[in-house]
Amino acid sequence: MKRALAIILCAVMLVSALSGCTTLVKGEDGEYDKGAVIPMYLGTQMYNFDPQAPYLNDANAKILDLLFVGLTDIDAKGKLQMTLIDKYEIIENEALKEYKMKITLKHSKWSDGVDITASDVVYAWKRIIKATYQSEAACLLYDIKNARDVKLGFKSVDDFGATAPETYVVEIEFERPIDYTQFLRNLSSPALVPLREAVVGKSADWAKKSGTIVTSGPFTLKLVTLNGMMRLERSNNYFLDKEKDKYFDKYVIPYRLETDYSKSVASFLTNLTTDVAANRTFYTNEIPLDMRAQYRDYATIEDEMSTLTYYFNTNTKLLSDARVRQALSLAIDRDHVASDIVVYAKPANGFIPYKVTDGKVGTSFRENGGNVIDTKPNLDKAKFLLSEAGVSGGTLRIAIKAGDEVSEAVANYVSEVWDQLGFTVTVIPYEAKENEIDEAISDDGYAALYTVEKAQNTENTWDVLALDYQMLSEEAFSALAPFALEFSGNGANMNDVENDYPAYGHITGYHSEAYDKLIEEAFETTDAAKRSEKLHAAEELLMDDMPIMPIVFNQSAYVTDNTVVSGFFTDYYSNTNFNRVEMKNYYEWKKALGY
Repeated sequence: MKRALAIILCAVMLVSALSGCTTLVKGEDGEYDKGAVIPMYLGTQMYNFDPQAPYLNDANAKILDLLFVGLTDIDAKGKLQMTLIDKYEIIENEALKEYKMKITLKHSKWSDGVDITASDVVYAWKRIIKATYQSEAACLLYDIKNARDVKLGFKSVDDFGATAPETYVVEIEFERPIDYTQFLRNLSSPALVPLREAVVGKSADWAKKSGTIVTSGPFTLKLVTLNGMMRLERSNNYFLDKEKDKYFDKYVIPYRLETDYSKSVASFLTNLTTDVAANRTFYTNEIPLDMRAQYRDYATIEDEMSTLTYYFNTNTKLLSDARVRQALSLAIDRDHVASDIVVYAKPANGFIPYKVTDGKVGTSFRENGGNVIDTKPNLDKAKFLLSEAGVSGGTLRIAIKAGDEVSEAVANYVSEVWDQLGFTVTVIPYEAKENEIDEAISDDGYAALYTVEKAQNTENTWDVLALDYQMLSEEAFSALAPFALEFSGNGANMNDVENDYPAYGHITGYHSEAYDKLIEEAFETTDAAKRSEKLHAAEELLMDDMPIMPIVFNQSAYVTDNTVVSGFFTDYYSNTNFNRVEMKNYYEWKKALGY
């Protein structure tokens, strides 16, 4: 069973914007109390809080959303929200072939009090676009002038068309006229948030320790230990404007989120209504598998932009044949996995989940695309394809994140099914290790698998990699493009001069010239209908070639004690916002809880 995670959220009531006064309670010493303590469970343990690291678990993005703020956000109804952007201007000069956007930032600060500037935005994007850095978010920046050539090693990162001409102004030059609104919506991606070069450049482990990380969001990291504690505390500098005498608790009500991984998830769920105050829990967004059915009527369930997916390593001889990959997929009963194993999920009838839009707000790529893969198994067809490929069995290693009970349960089911096809399957959980020198959790064995180099080293890595594929924007292009050679985000082999710096391509080793052509055509057009047509064709081709095997579309589910706490809401990415959480009689509850 997944290790428990106890989140302690400290919250205070909202400050009136007009009165300029705080509603924090004064303690016995006459000083203002920091806020209420609300025991919670938030999500699975993570070790690297770098927003540009791969998101392999659906809980990662939710935690990172508390630590970092982007230029834009998309609310639950799909409406674009300007978060760090104060204003923007589009400048086009057709005669000079100049197409620009000028973005002026709002004033906010990093958790250590340093201003968030335009240089932080440009640095973060340049980091993603470097030829030596692997990030699938790179394709979201390809509209920017020279971005693609930089990623493929043909130009220097200094040629990248995003600059910071003024402290709070980002100037972006595009290759051609683009869909500027979609570009702004793409900036809501958690991977495109600002980062500070002076912090990130100091150490590869900058985002793994409280002493080296700085954050831009409502919270900052105070403590993280392996199988121990994760403590997040309210950032006193988040959109703080001291000159206008605005209290920090107006912007972020919660004070502290404290995570205890030594407790079971079930203990928090069963303590939602206990009479023992010291054991009370008021919120949990993870429900144990064996308790999900009974809590279905009590939980708030929402679709996520996340697909539980298996990557096939096509670099291996056994999985290099698309017929073998198709056979393995055909054996899976996705309806069973969704309803009987994961419970809070929908069977994947394609790769792109339901919340991803199809060219405009309010549309669904999945609903318009229909069934691209079957959700019911077809063992007879699977056996026929294997026979046609001349394969009667073999060995397969499924790599999963250690301690993730959903991944483990699904992998055990899949191994049983594939065993019926003649394969010997081993499920390998990968754990993290603590660096004894500085106590940073720098050796995350599972996350380390997600590189091109690891996948290509077929003797010492995975055949199948289980992950929650997180959509990096609400448009299908961001998920489909990375499977095309030049859009993978994995850069180029800068050591191979003789072959003109060949692109690495997708981590699975998948490459199809027909697929590349569809993504190229989708990228080149700004006509929403034509772009959608190309993307649907790309998904169909991807599912025919099957370098990845979608299993279920993930759903988030949370339970609250709404007699005491209120004010939770989510954005379009299903990230829970705690900024306006309120707790009745918080000071009395704090004393009862022993704080």
